[in-house]
Amino acid sequence: MAAFGTQFTAKMVTSRFRDGQWSNPEVVPVEPFSMHPATHVLHYASECFEGLKAYRTADGRIQLFRPQENLKRLNKSSRMLCIPEFDESFLLEALKKLLQLEKDWVPNAPETSLYIRPTIIAMDPFLGVRASHTYRFFIILSPVGAYYPEGFNPIKIQVTREHVRAVRGGVGEAKTLGNYAASLLAGDKAHQAGYTQVLWLDGIEQKYVEEVGSMNIFFVIGDELITPALNGSILPGITRDSVLALGRKWGLTVSERQISIDEVVNAHEAGLLKEIFGSGTAAVISPVGELNYDGQILQVGGGSVGPLSQKLYQAITEIQYGAGDDAMGWVEPV
Repeated sequence: MAAFGTQFTAKMVTSRFRDGQWSNPEVVPVEPFSMHPATHVLHYASECFEGLKAYRTADGRIQLFRPQENLKRLNKSSRMLCIPEFDESFLLEALKKLLQLEKDWVPNAPETSLYIRPTIIAMDPFLGVRASHTYRFFIILSPVGAYYPEGFNPIKIQVTREHVRAVRGGVGEAKTLGNYAASLLAGDKAHQAGYTQVLWLDGIEQKYVEEVGSMNIFFVIGDELITPALNGSILPGITRDSVLALGRKWGLTVSERQISIDEVVNAHEAGLLKEIFGSGTAAVISPVGELNYDGQILQVGGGSVGPLSQKLYQAITEIQYGAGDDAMGWVEPV
C-alpha cells in the first residue's frame, strides 16, 4: 500500500456556501480546484477539517467509528473560525452515500482502512481581514495502512521548549490548518534528531504537558491514567475520549488534569512512570518507548509496549473492525 495519505479514490463529495446557505452535496470526480490568487483561504487560513476512517469487517461490511463526534467537532471548529455550520445528520448521510459508491476502495488487509478527510475552505477572492462570504466543502478519501513507520511498536518523542503550538484563547482546540503549520518546524527538528514526534508544553509557562504533534497524550503513573485536561489549546480528540470512556468502564483511576513535565520526570525517577502513549484517529494508540526532555532520556516500560496500551489498542480496533462487542454504541454502519 502507498504511504499514508498519498493515494486517493476517484470520487469526492462537494458543496458550496453562497447567499447564506449550503448547496446540496454532490458526488463528483476528484479533480484540481480552480482558485483566484486572492482566494481567502490562501491568505488568511480560513479552513477547518476532520479526519476519520471507514473500516471493513471480516464479513465484508463497512462501518464508521463515532462519526457523529467528528462532525460535531467540525462544526465547533467552524464556529471558532466564523465558518457557517452544516447540518450534521445531513452531512453524515452524504458521507455514507460517497462510501457506498466508493466501497471497493475500503481495503480488507489487516490494520488498513479508508481515511476520510472532510474540509471547508473560504473562497472569497478578497484581500482584507474579514470573514469570507463564500465557502467550499469537500470530502476526499484515501486508503491507508499504519500512520507511523514503526506501526504499533513504541515511538520516540522529543519535548520542545523552543517552540509552542498554541495558547489558550486562540484556536488551538480547533482542527485548522494554522495549528499544523505552526507545528512543522519543531517536528522537522525532532525528525532530524531521530524522533518521531514532538511533545508540546503549554504556551505560557512552558511547564505543563499539552499534546503530541498529531495525537493526544496519556501517562500511566502508579495506578493513575492521566491525560492533560482540555483547556482551550488542546484538540479534543475522539480517540482520547474513547480511551477515557474505556478506562472508566474498566474501573481504572482516570484523571483529566494539569500534569507538568517535572511530574513526569519525577515519576520516572521514582519508578512510577509505567507507560506513555498517544491516541488519535491515524494511529489509534501509539506507545511511547522513549522521551527526550532537555537531553535527559526517559526510557518507558523498557522500551516495550505497555499492557494498558496493548489492551486499549486491541479493544478499540476490535470495535472498529467489527470483531469486538460495541457496548458503547460507537459503530455507525455504512
